[in-house]
Amino acid sequence: MSTKIFCDIADIKTVNKFTKKKIVKGFTTNPSLIRKAGAKDYLNYCSKILKNCKNKPVSLEVFGDNYGEMKKQALTLNNLGKNVYVKIPVCNSKGDFSGKIINFLSNNKVKLNITAVYTAFQTKKILKVINKKSDIIISIFIGRASDAGKDPLPELLKSIKLAKKFKKAKILWASVREPYNYLQAKKIGCHIITVPPNIIEKIESFGKSYNQLTLETVKTFITDSRKSKFKI
Repeated sequence: MSTKIFCDIADIKTVNKFTKKKIVKGFTTNPSLIRKAGAKDYLNYCSKILKNCKNKPVSLEVFGDNYGEMKKQALTLNNLGKNVYVKIPVCNSKGDFSGKIINFLSNNKVKLNITAVYTAFQTKKILKVINKKSDIIISIFIGRASDAGKDPLPELLKSIKLAKKFKKAKILWASVREPYNYLQAKKIGCHIITVPPNIIEKIESFGKSYNQLTLETVKTFITDSRKSKFKI
């Protein structure tokens, strides 16, 4: 199975640049990335992203913290474009499972990306409440789990296995830390991996030999020492 690469970014110029790349099959955003991009009006900024990316899936996230807020925001975001996947956190800030809103949106043919997922148990709960005919992505935060000293791969593998029973359910490797994560995702059969732009560019340069890497490294050290006019 081929693992699709999504670009994890909200900066308009970068979206415009990377949407032209064949290797990039979609985009993911979140409120933090949109804030970092300098947005003042969330909805207007999301519309600008979609204007620059009309033919690839784009995940746009709600930030409401209860059912009513999530429902209103989700339906509004969904109406922005046919390529929108509405991102719903697996729970709210109180830890309450978002099952009710996931079920409602799934039954109303809203394409979903369930985010902030870490365990196969969470994946199982999500799959229990969705409409099997509805498109859904489940984003598992691998890098953040690793940062916390956890081994996330067993949970990811279990989630992939659970999703096999659902034709339209896809597991996404989120929170990428290095280019090699893409090869890991391919090896274990993860449907999608969302990657920051700088790491996508490194993936595009895959194929260098160890000798090439050695020469590049040594040349970098020499160039930097000369630029600094170091002496011993």
